[in-house]
Amino acid sequence: MTELARKSFDPEARGALEGVRVVDLSRLVAGNMLTKVLADHGAEVVKVEPPEGDTLRAWKVGGVATAWKTWCRNKKSICLDLKSAAGQQVVRDLARDAAMFVESFRPGVLEAMGLAPETLLAINPRLVIVRVSGWGQDGPYRHKPGFGTLVEGYSGFAAVNGFADREPVLPPMFMGDAYAGLYGAAAAMIALRAAEGGYGRGQVIDLSLFEPMLAVMEPQVASYRVSGVRKPRTGSRSTNTAPRNAYRTSDGGWVCLSASTQGMTEKLFRSIGRAELIDDPRFRANPDRLAHVEELDAIVGGFIAARTLAETLEHFDRAGVTIGPVMEAADLLEDRYVAEREALVAVPDAEMPGGWLPMHGAVPRLSGTPGILARPAPGLGEHNAEILGAALGEAALARLREAGVVRGA
Repeated sequence: MTELARKSFDPEARGALEGVRVVDLSRLVAGNMLTKVLADHGAEVVKVEPPEGDTLRAWKVGGVATAWKTWCRNKKSICLDLKSAAGQQVVRDLARDAAMFVESFRPGVLEAMGLAPETLLAINPRLVIVRVSGWGQDGPYRHKPGFGTLVEGYSGFAAVNGFADREPVLPPMFMGDAYAGLYGAAAAMIALRAAEGGYGRGQVIDLSLFEPMLAVMEPQVASYRVSGVRKPRTGSRSTNTAPRNAYRTSDGGWVCLSASTQGMTEKLFRSIGRAELIDDPRFRANPDRLAHVEELDAIVGGFIAARTLAETLEHFDRAGVTIGPVMEAADLLEDRYVAEREALVAVPDAEMPGGWLPMHGAVPRLSGTPGILARPAPGLGEHNAEILGAALGEAALARLREAGVVRGA
């Protein structure tokens, strides 16, 4: 059994974004994905949580908040009653010295709290403000609630995902939120670069969940405009190249195989002892293979179905054919590649079986300023004293605690 590299949190660790403070009022996945990328590279992400905490804290498996622990590592938490004028003033005070401000309320809520972008930029003209919402800050859907599920349908993704004879399939993970978070992290760094460079001032990033999801679906709209043909649901097949599919092995395993170039297809045919297929009119060029994909899959799938998963992978790896196993979580935990690349690492956590929590390594991998593991995901309000004591003074913090504005630890 391959064991994940065991890592310890180091509060002294420093990353490329050291000195960049991010005030994070976001909830759920997209905003937390965005600020996780920044925190993993050294930004001081201060999560401003309501008394009940970020919703991620409530997403538990076996009583353990795995979503919170993995998406909110390296962050700090303060807990405020944002419905109070005093709590809103604390946020304005924090924004004064921040580089970025992230929120994910429905459009209009921030303004109602007295925290409109114009107000924050008047306090801190270089502030980068990221506004995460389902449908954007303007347009006919601005007031509609929006979760990733809705944009995964609206963007055209679900319509092309799944099999032709079955219903459209939504992804079983937070795809729309994740894309928005990653786009948002890039946008925030672009805006920060502009604020520190020739542009010289902050700006507002209007980040909907919908537009990043639509963007990664390119070029489906352009292709439809040319062909007038709706892209069908093809399961694991591709409408662009063949062979490309998931194939079952004799012992019940699954492999994914893609031969998306002519050279790779010819290598595949030779590897299964069918070199004559290279000149077969049905399979000679990619358009021919797409037109006869059922016959092609029967040939390739038949070869694979006669072998175990291990035999299939060994055979095609030796031949240099692009193939890989379809992995599950249990497989990833024991995979040599995943462990040696430290794509997953294990950190100490008393709530986890065996006392170790598996989580992803820092992405992306930088050679000179790699990502860090500074601290585990914080307890609710864990950093009230550290952050608010320094920003407001101990006496003011004590008054806010007594008034019930500051909650938690």
